[in-house]
Amino acid sequence: MMDLPIIEWIRSKYESLMSDLDERARRRWSAVEALSLGRGGIAAVARATGISDRTIRNGIRELREGDAPPEGRQRRAGGGRKSVKESDPGVLEQLQGLVEPSTRGDPMSPLRWTCKSTRDLSGQLQKCGYQVSHTTVSKLLKDAGFSLQANRKTIEGKQHADRDAQFRHINSRIRSQQRRGQPALSVDTKKKEIVGKYKNPGQTWRPKGQPVEVQTHDFPEKDEAGKTIKAVPYGVYDIGNNEAWVNVGITHDTAEFAVASIRTWWRRLGRRRYARAQLRRVLITADSGGSNGPRNRLWKSELQKLADELGVEFEVCHFPPGTSKWNKIEHRLFCHITCTWRGEPLVSYEVVVSLIGTTRTTTGLDVHATLDESDYKKGVKVSDADFDAINIQPCKFHGDWNYIIKPRRPSNSR
Repeated sequence: MMDLPIIEWIRSKYESLMSDLDERARRRWSAVEALSLGRGGIAAVARATGISDRTIRNGIRELREGDAPPEGRQRRAGGGRKSVKESDPGVLEQLQGLVEPSTRGDPMSPLRWTCKSTRDLSGQLQKCGYQVSHTTVSKLLKDAGFSLQANRKTIEGKQHADRDAQFRHINSRIRSQQRRGQPALSVDTKKKEIVGKYKNPGQTWRPKGQPVEVQTHDFPEKDEAGKTIKAVPYGVYDIGNNEAWVNVGITHDTAEFAVASIRTWWRRLGRRRYARAQLRRVLITADSGGSNGPRNRLWKSELQKLADELGVEFEVCHFPPGTSKWNKIEHRLFCHITCTWRGEPLVSYEVVVSLIGTTRTTTGLDVHATLDESDYKKGVKVSDADFDAINIQPCKFHGDWNYIIKPRRPSNSR
């Protein structure tokens, strides 16, 4: 055992240098000191500095065998404890499953926040067999785009009393559909875009001093018939397959156009993804306004026609008023389309369809698009007799938001 003066001498040197030593330098310095002392050097350095004797031995091995990490690295590739996401990949999926029904915040933003504490989430994960602490849960949430947020007074008026209950109902219905291997769709119309050489928000890489030149004013052009040249993208997003079909209309965003887009999705993608013999019901989640709103008679009438045509049921769940941004299509499809064409003038319908069709993400989103040149008329009325003929079954919970439209007759036309 080394004398106390030697240990104090080593300690004084270490205290003078420790603020300038990173992990790699500390390991190698302690190894050099231990080797210089000879027998008992490892124990003396460990006692003087508090560095683990295993760390010192690793440093000695690096010096003798010459297998030190490359310059700039503290450890060799693969060194250190694996993160919980690597050692137990299912923990992240389980955590997202716990927070998703109660996730709050604008989903269009990369930051979200949850009302459950990290200790509560840690306890739930431990019950599921995952041994993770609340600090690990906090790191996983941050990696997934969550953050702690305070309240902000921005909302006027009252929210619907059953708002959160409807969110939970929609979440439950989507999971039920996926368990049965049935399609669950999220539908909506993206913001209408004027077509022409107009400024599109965002920036793209170009040679310095050579921006794309566009018109000064965004006054939309009109065609020979006097109609505004605009693109109306209606998206049909398959939640389970992370795949979308976007039908780009050129006239009006009507219920007839919305259902025609769903019909096109089925003909182009749906029947390739879902076995016809097992198809029983298609779930649609939509907002509470516009062409696919719950009060739109034409929306239900056109869905009835599609149900009769395909011979399958359509279950529709509407998000409460004022919560359309919580619809999954908004933050799983539309935001990525916006990123794809940022800074690119939408000079023609071909450009619009091409840019939408090239939208991809690292999570595997696959987007298909087509141009729909049909003329959809506004102001189409559904008579009382035709509306009463719709085979609609309201659900027990909020039948005004949740309902099933069943085919009125069997059909073999798919």
